[in-house]
Amino acid sequence: MRLSVALISFCLLAVMVPAQSTPIPSSGSKSVVVPITLDHNRVIIDVYLPLPDGSTKRIRGWVDTGDPELRMSERAAKLMGLTIACEAGSCFAHAPREVLIGDMKISLAAVEEAKIPQSPDTDGSLMDPGMSAEIKIPSTILRKYDVLINFPDRELSLGQPGTMKFKGVTSNMLVDPDTGLIQIPGKLENKNCMLLLDVGTPVSFLSGELFSGLATAHPDWPHMTGAVGPANMWGGTDETKWQLMRIERLQFGPLYLTDVPVIAWPEPWKRLFELHEKLSPAGMIGSGALINYRIGLDYKHSTAYFDLGSTFKFPDYDVVGLIVRPDPDSHYMIVGVADLNGEPSVPSGGEGVEPGDQLVAVDGIPVADSTMGQVWSLLEGSPGQQRQLKLQRDGKQITVMAKVQHFLAEPEENHSKQPAAKKK
Repeated sequence: MRLSVALISFCLLAVMVPAQSTPIPSSGSKSVVVPITLDHNRVIIDVYLPLPDGSTKRIRGWVDTGDPELRMSERAAKLMGLTIACEAGSCFAHAPREVLIGDMKISLAAVEEAKIPQSPDTDGSLMDPGMSAEIKIPSTILRKYDVLINFPDRELSLGQPGTMKFKGVTSNMLVDPDTGLIQIPGKLENKNCMLLLDVGTPVSFLSGELFSGLATAHPDWPHMTGAVGPANMWGGTDETKWQLMRIERLQFGPLYLTDVPVIAWPEPWKRLFELHEKLSPAGMIGSGALINYRIGLDYKHSTAYFDLGSTFKFPDYDVVGLIVRPDPDSHYMIVGVADLNGEPSVPSGGEGVEPGDQLVAVDGIPVADSTMGQVWSLLEGSPGQQRQLKLQRDGKQITVMAKVQHFLAEPEENHSKQPAAKKK
């Protein structure tokens, strides 16, 4: 769904305008409910940093059940008076004792250090290109609380263990005691498997072997090459080669999910899990597949709750077929174009799009300083709609008109969209 110009502008202001410092509450609540922003299907909330002078500073935080690592921007670390040390190209700081979400103090005692990405931007506020978040709340911290991720109502609830009452169908979950990562029993093609629950990832993944087996057994399932829409996670050059497929049906705990877009696990991800003997996932279910649910995580009792709140089907793959990369200088570079029916989905070469072009604006709206979610909201639409892409190449600006396409469509649906033959 495409945002209006006014809404885009409002979102950008919400990201860029700094908040005023406020006093730290003398005693925190045992539970809290805060609004969330879905940015590229990632859960973003307000987090308050305790400052040395006794006040707090509001920044944006990324809630990620699929990553045990505490990360924060250089600016956030310096605001809290942390000492940053760098070695072999990596920077770290001792983890702060706590942060605040709403008026609830969230202990960070479960982690020893925070990773500080080296930031080339002037104020050090960049944690990850294309994101507004300056701190990640990881699985190692979340596992110490009751957690409710309410996608339909755009809310996050946190509470001390035992303080929250969950609703919905339940599933046992296997929680890694070291990382807090969650595996839930699943089933594909009547075969049992373990699947990670990762609401920090906008799209779902399957192991390469499982993906290949399903693609061979079901050649009629929609598939494509190139990470567009939610699959365009960070804009690495390998994303132009990622294999995507729409799974007809899979079981995830008590849920029967249909028409789930999945990506074949990149090789580095496979090696990562092979090194961790306590994890043996066949795949990872991301937030895009669960966007209609309220997901309760009772870590203490190893139980997950799924409460259906909506049945709306989000047209996440009705987009312009670009693969883009957010660069540290806040600009966006085009790294590739996805094919559709064997042809480039966007005019390419010469007067069209070329890898290395800088995406300057979409329909006259500048994309610099935007998040990935904001850029993709401009590139979404109804199939057949035109988007005006303003590009910069070799110091010159050019304009390319590109159509919104319906990716991962059924083969006969793709065929029906082909231009009719002219009568002789």
